[in-house]
Amino acid sequence: VTLVESGGGLVQAGGSLRLSCAASGSLDRLQVMGMFRQQPEKERELVAAISRAGGTRYGDSVKGRFTISREDDNEKSLILLQMNSLEAEDTAMYYCAASSYFCTGRVCGASEEFTYWGQGTQVTVSS
Repeated sequence: VTLVESGGGLVQAGGSLRLSCAASGSLDRLQVMGMFRQQPEKERELVAAISRAGGTRYGDSVKGRFTISREDDNEKSLILLQMNSLEAEDTAMYYCAASSYFCTGRVCGASEEFTYWGQGTQVTVSS
């Protein structure tokens, strides 16, 4: 499985960005896809995740501002993360991730539950 992110960049506070992540390879293994972020000297944290069935999970700091969606076809799985009302605190490296786990009764959200990772894309929000 290969994950490729795109859409990062520099934006002013209050603005919007949309990140995308395309997965290719053994797509039937992918149950959950999501975005994590990591700031310098901090642990990687969940931004948003979405299951194959469309269930979603968001980090507390982005609820109401970010929206994740997913498209699956025979050749690729694609997730889109629409980020609105961006704040300086959203500045981080954003990583796409995919999980082959079945997290019964919930959408997987811990980083250790995700098997595949992208290279990351930088998002910088200027205040």
